[in-house]
Amino acid sequence: MNSVAVAVSTSTAAWGDEARVLAEVGRIARGPLAQAAGRIDEGHYPLDLMAALGEAGAFAAHLDSHGSRFGLALAAMQEVSRSCGSTGFLTWCQDVCGLYMEQSGNPALLERLAGHAAGRTFGGTGLSNPMKALAGIENMLLRARKVPGGYKVSGSLPWVSHIARGQYCGAIAAVERGDGSRSHEIMFLLDLDERTELKACPTFSGMEGTSTWRIQLDDYFVGEPSLIADPARPFIARIRAAFVLLQAGMATGLVQGSLDSIREVEPVLGHVNQYLHDRPDQLQAEFEELGGRIMKLAQSPFDGSKDYLLDVLDARTQGAELALRATQSALLHQGARGYLMSAAPQRRIREAQFVAIVTPAIKHLRWEMARLMKEETPA
Repeated sequence: MNSVAVAVSTSTAAWGDEARVLAEVGRIARGPLAQAAGRIDEGHYPLDLMAALGEAGAFAAHLDSHGSRFGLALAAMQEVSRSCGSTGFLTWCQDVCGLYMEQSGNPALLERLAGHAAGRTFGGTGLSNPMKALAGIENMLLRARKVPGGYKVSGSLPWVSHIARGQYCGAIAAVERGDGSRSHEIMFLLDLDERTELKACPTFSGMEGTSTWRIQLDDYFVGEPSLIADPARPFIARIRAAFVLLQAGMATGLVQGSLDSIREVEPVLGHVNQYLHDRPDQLQAEFEELGGRIMKLAQSPFDGSKDYLLDVLDARTQGAELALRATQSALLHQGARGYLMSAAPQRRIREAQFVAIVTPAIKHLRWEMARLMKEETPA
């Protein structure tokens, strides 16, 4: 028993060395992850590699209990996404689920946080529909009713990633009164046990290795140990900027990987590639400018001001748009070799398209920015 405790303690202590964390994450990303990227794109769910990344400290840096180092968390996610966008997305899912657990302040969830941060257990984020619902874009799909000791939740939640039997995810449900009207929302950790039904989703053009499912619930009981926030809206308002900001690491990783692919062919194709738009020096300059903005924002992830949130939404939008341009440019620079099904450039284009549509999508981000600038409140 003592030897296990010492091993965990030593591993956790190593997470304090930022250079060491990034070096180990980079070793995994450029080695076994890069080698597995094709299989992941075709549907392999890389929990073995996620466990290794967790042991390296990739999922802990942003947590208050580990120094609230959002810059390090973003740098680690960038390294992962540089090799595999799907695993970069899984990293974000794991990061934000840990954020929910810690910020809940719920002792039962805090007890589970150490295993989650170390990549010994895994959890995703089921907030795609709720985030859009709270913005007034679509209806809340999960509904809850108060019962002795907690709530019972029913409904169907589509497109939930980084989940499987024995894992868990964040979720939000609208609480209904006896007359059918809605009083407020609750947020909870949804354990994917025998009470839940997982249904397969249609095949994506990319991100097939992210273990994405539809969840069906029928009177699923949520007790105090599972509650993240009741009511949920103040909690979401507090973590929203951090939730969005963490996604930036996916975009910057795709841009960096695209620059790698462009420079790879410069010695042999530079004489003709000079006539293309979005050349490496231009993309590099934009990449560095965006990275500087993101790292500055990472210094205060819980700044509750409207101006800060606008800056986060704008940086996230810029990241998605730059990823779209950079990945397309990489394919054009590589030509036919980049269009092979096994080639990273064609895979990154699909990964960048996902970054542009995953909640909050570019159109959602612009919707929110327009609303904030008008100081409107969603219904």
